Amino acid sequence: MQGSHLMITFVNRFTLTGDAEEFEKAFDETAAFLREQPGLIKYTLSRQLDDPASYINIALWESADALRAALAHPDFGNHAKAMRGLAESVGALFTPRLSFEA
Repeated sequence: MQGSHLMITFVNRFTLTGDAEEFEKAFDETAAFLREQPGLIKYTLSRQLDDPASYINIALWESADALRAALAHPDFGNHAKAMRGLAESVGALFTPRLSFEA
């Protein structure tokens, strides 16, 4: 796949179906697993100000291949199970085009 070795941004929008505190705990536990996988650079989980049932995770990965390998890891499903029981999600991959850093 073209571009599979370029740095990518993974954006995942969550809509809560369960308790926010439980979701954040489950996300943190899943993120701890992902932090151990090669290629994760950084991530941020943010809660929407005017819709507390809506979250977005923005994660920067070294490549699409690294993200796919982490999600295909045999243990990932066990880590994500609790989170999936508390929220629905829609994710997409993006490649950086323009950026600014102060």
